[in-house]
Amino acid sequence: MPGIASMMLALEPVLIKERPDVMMVVGDVDSTLAAALTANKVGIALAHLESGLRSRDRGMPEEFNRIVTDRLGDHLFVTEPSGRENLIAEGTSADSIHLVGNTMIDSLVAYDDLVQANDILERSQLVTGGYALMTMHRPATVDDPKELDKMISLIEVAAKDRTVVFSVHPRTRTNMERFGSFKELENIKNLQLHGPLDYFAFQKLIAHSEVVITDSGGIQEETTFRQIPCLTLRPNTERPITVTEGSNELVPFDRDALADALNRIRDKRFKESKIPHLWDGHATERVFDVLDRSL
Repeated sequence: MPGIASMMLALEPVLIKERPDVMMVVGDVDSTLAAALTANKVGIALAHLESGLRSRDRGMPEEFNRIVTDRLGDHLFVTEPSGRENLIAEGTSADSIHLVGNTMIDSLVAYDDLVQANDILERSQLVTGGYALMTMHRPATVDDPKELDKMISLIEVAAKDRTVVFSVHPRTRTNMERFGSFKELENIKNLQLHGPLDYFAFQKLIAHSEVVITDSGGIQEETTFRQIPCLTLRPNTERPITVTEGSNELVPFDRDALADALNRIRDKRFKESKIPHLWDGHATERVFDVLDRSL
């Protein structure tokens, strides 16, 4: 874990000098774990946003980061009831767990005017509801040439009846070029290839799409809030409320399964969804209410 170690070495003197009352970390990336470990090492309280999410897949790097960060946390802020249930099952004290909603949704609410003002649709000659948005970046998919070939096959399925807008993650593009499959991708009809997009452009594309196809965790939540159908090409999700209440569906990495889901969306036979409790744009206020009472 050289990246985590280097982040810890850089952060430790800052924490020792500043001595904050609490270190707040978000999510499940390596920097989350690095900050959590460093705060614990120097004796600073730890608050974790998006706590308690579990995919039950120990092969996923993010799962390790989530579990360790939660074990070190003093204030655990969960986005959905499953987060609380998971933490309780792991032996966490209920007093440290707080269901506050989803701070990522706060950003969607706060910046929606800027999102809607973005001109990505006009620049890309897209119309509302007339395209599928796609992004894939999980190592299990994009680091394996056989899985990349399957992904191209799935894009062909999606592009048969609609434009597909594929925002290509740098990791995905690098591997496709290394394995010689990027040229095949470029030859697919009805496919628009974009590099990484800024927040406002990407959110505009989500908000006006017919469907989003992804392996991302956060996008499952964003589509649920916007009530846009989301097809997650994974066997599991750490965000189950997006499936049980939201607009997300787990779809096997398979042509027929994807075609069936897309047909149901096109024919208006996709499931109904609702916005989860407390995903209302005020989660941050609830977080600071908790911290204000405890610090």
